[in-house]
Amino acid sequence: MKLTIESIDVGRGSEVHHVYTDHVNWTLLRDDDGITLIDAGYPGHADLVVDSIRMIGGTPEAVVAGLLTHAHVDHIGGLAKLAGRYGFPVYTDEIEVAHARRKRLEQAGPLDIARMAYRPRAISWLVEVLPLGVLSRAGVDDAQGVAAGVPLDLPGRPVLVPSHGHTSGHAAFLVADGRGLVSGDALITGHRVSGMTGPQRIPRGFDHDRAEAAQALIGFTHLDSDLLLPGHGPFMRVSVAKAAEQALSQE
Repeated sequence: MKLTIESIDVGRGSEVHHVYTDHVNWTLLRDDDGITLIDAGYPGHADLVVDSIRMIGGTPEAVVAGLLTHAHVDHIGGLAKLAGRYGFPVYTDEIEVAHARRKRLEQAGPLDIARMAYRPRAISWLVEVLPLGVLSRAGVDDAQGVAAGVPLDLPGRPVLVPSHGHTSGHAAFLVADGRGLVSGDALITGHRVSGMTGPQRIPRGFDHDRAEAAQALIGFTHLDSDLLLPGHGPFMRVSVAKAAEQALSQE
């Protein structure tokens, strides 16, 4: 599996690294205190996440905490494996905790995927992600909630931004002193099912509440960030506000 790393030197010894793969992305925040890992792909991506950490000069033992945008398998799967392996805590939006602990499940199941079968790209996507563990229901039993709107006492000082809709407790994270937005699946720049490029919404069928997810995008139009680090698709240097407006206009 291939990966591409886009690195941003934030200054004062702080770095942001957006790791892009064909199917899903994760983000590494690194400073003198260690590494914060935001999302970690499918279960089958766990070793690739470790590779990416080593590629930026770190070690998995330096991960202080994991942050979770939402508990879909392609974001929590690798995180669950690595948190179990290396013993770091996992934090997410307070509403998403129950989903992360698998007290409830809000992800596309076989019937949802079947409804997308008319799209040729959906079938090829499914064939590609099956070996990565797309059907896994693994969660993080001790996931914890954190407050929104304040810098977390973690490497990179990320700030949780509630962006509910894709899941009930979906969250984005401001990084690089607010210049960057790790947008999870609330705002993406590509997906194998859509085949589109540029700022866009996740394809229909993947959102838990499509209308609420649109409201989250409206919230992004008030941000001053100029670095977009999405959960799917490549990193973009773009006004996040304008990117959100573009995605909304496509509906």
